Amino acid sequence: MSNLKVLLINPNRMKPVVAPLALDYLSVSLATHGIDTKILDLSFSEDVDEDIKCSLKKEHFDAVGVTIRNIDDSYFASQDFCLEKVKDIIELVKIYTDSPIVLGGVGFSIAPIPALNYCNVDLGIWGEGELAFPLLVKALGIKKEYVKIPGLIFKDRDGYRMNPPFYLDLYQVSLAKRDAVNNRKYYREGGMVGFETKRGCDQPCRYCADPVAKGRKVRVRSPKDVAFELEGLLEKGISVFHTCDSEFNVPDGHALEVCKEIVKRKLGDRINWYAYATPFRFSEELALWMRRAGCVGIDFGVDSGNEGILKSLGRNYTPDDIRKVARICHRHGFAFMFDLLLGGPGEDRKTLKDTIDLMKEVNPSRVGISLGIRIYPGTPLGKVLGEKMQSSKKGFFGEISTEMLKPIYYLSPELGENIQEFIKELIAEDNRFFFGGSEDIEENYYYNDNSRLVQAIRKGYKGAFWDILRRIEETS
Repeated sequence: MSNLKVLLINPNRMKPVVAPLALDYLSVSLATHGIDTKILDLSFSEDVDEDIKCSLKKEHFDAVGVTIRNIDDSYFASQDFCLEKVKDIIELVKIYTDSPIVLGGVGFSIAPIPALNYCNVDLGIWGEGELAFPLLVKALGIKKEYVKIPGLIFKDRDGYRMNPPFYLDLYQVSLAKRDAVNNRKYYREGGMVGFETKRGCDQPCRYCADPVAKGRKVRVRSPKDVAFELEGLLEKGISVFHTCDSEFNVPDGHALEVCKEIVKRKLGDRINWYAYATPFRFSEELALWMRRAGCVGIDFGVDSGNEGILKSLGRNYTPDDIRKVARICHRHGFAFMFDLLLGGPGEDRKTLKDTIDLMKEVNPSRVGISLGIRIYPGTPLGKVLGEKMQSSKKGFFGEISTEMLKPIYYLSPELGENIQEFIKELIAEDNRFFFGGSEDIEENYYYNDNSRLVQAIRKGYKGAFWDILRRIEETS
């Protein structure tokens, strides 16, 4: 009997390119189960139709997996519905093969059944795919086996059925082999390569879709496996990385152990890396070890500088915690970004001014301003605002629906008219601020098809996109 064979497709066409980490990790699991894997990476494709045709006409695949990283760009000014482009690619796939198509990925897992409906696909896996996808490939066509596969969503005559997920014990699984995706090409054209130290998020943020997509329990990887992964990528000539964790410092003890293992392997002075982190329980000790381990930049999602708004958003820290984090970062020489999320329930011009004033006071390397909150299904804020928008459309922008699949945003009516101009007046041309509320792409830090970033990376810039933009401005 011939081996089972699957084609994994990365449909993400955003520029600068971002490596499909999930496909690298998934390929390791498929190989362990004796399933041959080929990756069709459309990030670099110059002719999508031709590349899909050639891949599917050349050989037979038992299944075609499509990873969906983003259903939209989470950006109020553009409201780009990325899933529409993915659907077009899926329609091309259907032309050239009758093999079952399976959707998965972090973006897909936010709203899996609406996404399957929209793309007219019968099979999907929400949550992790390392166990579920190989089991599905082996059981294809045997529908009585489908109910046993964790995280599987499948269509029967009554509609879609959704199995509960199963989360791996990541400490006992090695994800370190990174040979399936062309990471060196992503490094050249994307300026960095991602890695995970954990999955899931237990933070209480009311708007965030990460707990919906990745699970609310934090599951950590072995620090040794993480360091081994970075060592292997370094041997390929890749030396700049970014964490893909929801928050690197949750739990802070595990983050500390990861840093110590990187230092133990003498990697700290050979690599540079960036992290997403929360101000909650970010300590001097962790900052010290992150620097020793090669971390050069941190992006903190601080959201607001007003205590009332922080509570409204479900954040578990205060403006004084933000001040403390800024002092720590300055002392340890980090480049650091404070990301703001403005316009949520209760936001008015006073709370907004409080936030901008605090940012000027604490002096981060850069401040990212996003105006308007994307409402996602399955989140506490999505539930509250979902009920509210049934009776009033005030404050809502985009396509109003209970599914919330297509971009739908909330912007507090208390902010009044011409709020973009008000923010610009508060910023007063301070170049520390990236304003994500403008439609002028050259004026902000919008990453989707950002020509400035693409050109800078081609010139040799490496690192987090916000830090590349910072360095471009400081050298121009």
